Amino acid sequence: MTFREISARYLEPASIAFMIGGIVALCQPWHLGLHSWGVTIILVGLVGFNIAAHVPKPAPAAAKDH
Repeated sequence: MTFREISARYLEPASIAFMIGGIVALCQPWHLGLHSWGVTIILVGLVGFNIAAHVPKPAPAAAKDH
């Protein structure tokens, strides 16, 4: 399994879930600590998603033969 496959299968969905968790933490009214860290959690998920989404795809097999 290549890093691109790992990134597409695990890292991108994990960072999306992290961003959703940050939104939930930001919007919940019960725990001030979670609310205080909500934007930071969203930003960490966003940076992780940008890194995981921009991993270059492997070169096609036809291009390697030439």
